[in-house]
Amino acid sequence: MTRSRSTAALIGILALLGLWSAPASALEAPEGRAILTVSGDIGTTNQGDQAVFDAAMLAELEGRTLETETPWHEGVRTFSGPLARAVLEAVDAGGEQVTAIALNDYSAEIPVSNFRDYDVILATHKDGERMSVRERGPIFVIYPFDGHPELHRETIYGRSVWQVNRLRVE
Repeated sequence: MTRSRSTAALIGILALLGLWSAPASALEAPEGRAILTVSGDIGTTNQGDQAVFDAAMLAELEGRTLETETPWHEGVRTFSGPLARAVLEAVDAGGEQVTAIALNDYSAEIPVSNFRDYDVILATHKDGERMSVRERGPIFVIYPFDGHPELHRETIYGRSVWQVNRLRVE
């Protein structure tokens, strides 16, 4: 092999290694209106030291639809949205606790273990419709109450924050 061919081959190999060492999935900037900002102990950001999501970005994450009764609604309702743990994975969260903060600054601390142990969703839809602020949107922390009787307690109800627009990982 000539010197120029070996140099070209080396450059090609280095370029491939550079691609392989890049993050598997970067968090793109939101194209639509931001509805969730995640801050704190996170490794992946898209706006300064925060990760900002629009509705489309949240819809791309692993999600769930669950039917459950809640203390705030009559009868069984259908909620859907991304799994809370999928959001934490998307931002490479490192903390043990998440503070969910609502539009009116109400907040609740939620152990990350809740997100691992249960299919907690950040519900963006109720009964197939996007939740407006009037309907407890843009995001409502919903636990799978009907599948887990142990979740029917005041501590968990307090963690079920509605009108969420921020998460802080600690």
